[in-house]
Amino acid sequence: MTDRLTYTELAVLMKKGAGVTVDPRDMEQRPGSAFDEYGLDSLGLLGIVGVLENRHGRALPADADRCKTPQEFLDLVNNSLMTGA
Repeated sequence: MTDRLTYTELAVLMKKGAGVTVDPRDMEQRPGSAFDEYGLDSLGLLGIVGVLENRHGRALPADADRCKTPQEFLDLVNNSLMTGA
């Protein structure tokens, strides 16, 4: 795993945490598509946030579980991981 969350890692987390199978290339080609188009609801996203917080040993921004698209989520998470905020 790199320091930055990728579409591939997000797809794995979506499968493990919410049982949603997504092709990471599809998300990368359509980064502005809503999570609900992929079958991921807010509870599933909250679970992904929890996994990432445990993995990195720190809290993500409070609004991480409110992101609507993969791109919005990746930008927020990666910015948080890079800045330590």
